[in-house]
Amino acid sequence: MGFLGNSKSSLKEFGIKYEQIDLKDNDFDIEKIQQRISSKNIKLIEIQRSRGYSTRKSLTIEKIEKVIKAIREIDKEVIIMVDNCYGEFVEEKEPIEVGADIVVGSLMKNLGAGIATSGAYIVGKKDLIELCSERLTAPGIGKEIGPSLNQNTQLIKGLFFAPSVVKSALKTAIFASRILEKLGYKVDPKYDEKRADIVQTISLGTENNLVKFCQGIQSGSPIDSNTIPEPGDMGGYEDKVIMAAGTFTQGSTIELSCDGPIRPPYIAYMQGGLTYEYGKLGILKAIEFLGD
Repeated sequence: MGFLGNSKSSLKEFGIKYEQIDLKDNDFDIEKIQQRISSKNIKLIEIQRSRGYSTRKSLTIEKIEKVIKAIREIDKEVIIMVDNCYGEFVEEKEPIEVGADIVVGSLMKNLGAGIATSGAYIVGKKDLIELCSERLTAPGIGKEIGPSLNQNTQLIKGLFFAPSVVKSALKTAIFASRILEKLGYKVDPKYDEKRADIVQTISLGTENNLVKFCQGIQSGSPIDSNTIPEPGDMGGYEDKVIMAAGTFTQGSTIELSCDGPIRPPYIAYMQGGLTYEYGKLGILKAIEFLGD
């Protein structure tokens, strides 16, 4: 990600400071975390479950539970928030069940099941939800009023179908992992590894391979299959990015989509698949494009 520079509305402009403790061997550096929070001057700790555009592994519930317990040994009051995007319904438990105070995510991903056309969710402790609702609406009003985006039915229907859709997305990812590994590409996770989210990465080695793979995913999509995605500049990113998503809802990454920054080792970040059949078709199309 890039930086906002001199933005007048950034968190920094509101006096909010930020520090980051990097993972160590794909896990939390608990000793360093405990050492830092012992100062008692931290208001909130945020954990990003999914990998983003990085090569580290996504975080399992087991690892999240372990670090939350370690944090609570030092500070019982600090707010622990988990960005749960791409992780919902992948494991048997959710972060809120292992001690997180508040969890946030997108309804354009797992929980929306491709039915919700917009929106996000916040779950957690009542007092924190009230704070969030007042910040997002107005003090004194909070969650008593707010935009429903005229799609309450879609939100509820999306949640109803979400477990089945997430299962299809996982099955699509496992299929992609196995077949592309057999074709000689480095994949993560491997087909038989435990998964923490629906994201599958494929290291394609060259810019041409990354572009071709994404174009193949687009060609196998139910919408805009005739369009050809190309890398382009995007606000907030240092590298050009290519994005493929022939989705019924623009930006819905629980539907089959694939994207990646144009930089070595040219990794495709693939996720989604409303149905396994449709996901499998997209993968086979992408492989066909790689062979051209």
